[in-house]
Amino acid sequence: MLPPIARLTPDQAMYHFLSGYTARVAGTEIGVTEPEATFSTCFGAPFMPRHPSIYGNLLKERIAKGGVKCWLVNTGWSGGLATMPGIKRMPIKATRALLNAALDGSLNSAEFRKDPNFGFEVPVSVPGVDTKLLDPRGAWADGDAYDRTAQELVRKFIDNFAQFADHVDESVRQAAPVAAAVAA
Repeated sequence: MLPPIARLTPDQAMYHFLSGYTARVAGTEIGVTEPEATFSTCFGAPFMPRHPSIYGNLLKERIAKGGVKCWLVNTGWSGGLATMPGIKRMPIKATRALLNAALDGSLNSAEFRKDPNFGFEVPVSVPGVDTKLLDPRGAWADGDAYDRTAQELVRKFIDNFAQFADHVDESVRQAAPVAAAVAA
């Protein structure tokens, strides 16, 4: 559902850090036989003694102080649900090329498009990366199925983030993914 890399604003970085979107994967947790989407606040909820918003605000402050660029990296599946036949994880070669471009600064000068569901910026093309990977919807054989599944994920993000809404600035609440209007 997510592109292999996306540029985030500081508010989006805080939103996604607090959300902690990840997956339970077979072989890493007892009883898990298929990948299952989940949220783990700050990517380590059981180990956070303070309210997650404290850590989120620290992250946002450090981003501002350092003037750093923030990137969301997806090393999960591309082209469909992880449970669909023939669907594979994001190619490591593409992940390496994207991370190298982010680290050496060359990704900053790429052309970007705004993701219609999540609102972050996604590069349109990056040397050494198949452009099909950069457009998650285009990587799916069935665009309508992608749209339905993306909206399910958006709703999961929105529902999960409700627990933090009263503890963050309006700008962070506005960094949330957007549920598409349902046609009547």
